[in-house]
Amino acid sequence: MSSRAAAKTKLTNDSADRPALLLAWYDRHRRRLPWRAAPGELADPYRVWLSEIMLQQTTVKAVGPYFEKFVSRWPDATALGRASLDDVLRMWAGLGYYSRARNLHACAVALFNDHGGVFPDTEDGLRALPGIGPYTAAAIAAIAFDRRTMPVDGNIERVISRLYAVEESLPQAKPRIQQLATTLLGPSRAGDEKSRAGDSAQALMDLGATICTPKKPACSLCPLNDDCAARARGDQETFPRKAPKKSGTLRRGAAFVVTRGGELLVRSRPEKGLLGGMTEVPGSEWIAGQEDRAALAQAPELKGVTRWHRKAGIVTHVFTHFPLELVVYTANVPSRTRAPDGMRWVPVATLDGEALPNVMRKVIAHGLNL
Repeated sequence: MSSRAAAKTKLTNDSADRPALLLAWYDRHRRRLPWRAAPGELADPYRVWLSEIMLQQTTVKAVGPYFEKFVSRWPDATALGRASLDDVLRMWAGLGYYSRARNLHACAVALFNDHGGVFPDTEDGLRALPGIGPYTAAAIAAIAFDRRTMPVDGNIERVISRLYAVEESLPQAKPRIQQLATTLLGPSRAGDEKSRAGDSAQALMDLGATICTPKKPACSLCPLNDDCAARARGDQETFPRKAPKKSGTLRRGAAFVVTRGGELLVRSRPEKGLLGGMTEVPGSEWIAGQEDRAALAQAPELKGVTRWHRKAGIVTHVFTHFPLELVVYTANVPSRTRAPDGMRWVPVATLDGEALPNVMRKVIAHGLNL
C-alpha cells in the first residue's frame, strides 16, 4: 500500500478526520461561482446574502444571470436599500417565488436605514433582519464571517442523510441532519471561535451538487466514500427519505388580454399574497371547480367591448401548492378607451420592463400570438 493510500485509510478510520478529507477535496475541486470569494479572499456578505436568497428553490444556472444584473445595478446593500420595490420586482421577473424579492428589498431597506448598509456578523443579528431565516443567517455567518455554524441546504441534506443513512423522512429528519452536519465543521483555531466553517459548508454544498447528486451519484470520486453508510448498503439513491408529496387541487380561471393599438391593459396584484406586487393582465379568481361562465363574468368593464374572443387552448402553470389552468379571452378597444380604476395601459414594446411573473408571460404570449 502506498503512503498516500495508507494516509487516507488512517483518516477514514476516524470519523473525526472527515472534515480534513472534505476540506482537502474542496481545496482541489471547489466550484468557481460569481458570488464566491477566491481562495484566500474575504467573502462579501452582500454577495453571499444575495446569492443565498436567489438560490432558494432555484438552480445555480438560472440564478447566474440575475445575480450579475443585480450586482451591476445595485453593487451593495445601501444601493439596493435605496431602490424602489417596483424596480426590484422588475429586475427579479422570471426568477419565480416573488416573495423572495419582496423580502430581499425589505432586508436591504432595513440594512440601509438601521445598520448603515453593514451586515451584522452574528447569526442572531442576521436573523433579526427581515426575510432572513435560520438557514440564510447560518450561511452568511459561516461563509462571510467564518462563524462556527453549519447551514444545511438541500445538497447538504442529501450528503448527510447518505453518509449516516438517516432513516427518518424529511422534514422530520431536519434536526437530526443538522446535528450530524455540524460534525463536519473544520477544526477551530486555538483561542478563537472561528474556523474554516464557510469552506466546510461550501465544500458540502459542492459535494452534493457535483458528486453526491440525486441520481447516479459518483461515489467513487467522493472523499468520504469509505465512511458512507448508504454506499456500503448500496441504496444511496433512496436517501434522503421523503414523505409522499401532497399535490394541490387544480384551480381554474380566466385571463383577459385587452389591447388598445400597441398598448396592453394591466394592473398590479396586491402587495401581500401570491405574486404580491407583480404585474398581471386582469383576470378572474383562481379557484377549484371554476366554471367558464362564472370566470367570464369577472371580465373588466370596458367601453366598446361587446364580445370577448376566447382563444383556443389553455395556459397551464404549476405553483408550489397547486396547478393552474387559465382560459384566455382577448379584445381590442378604440384608441381613447380609458383604463378601469386600478388598471393602466402599457406599451407592448416595453413589457420586458414590467414585473411580469412567468404565468402572465405565458398568458400574454398566448393572447397576442407572440
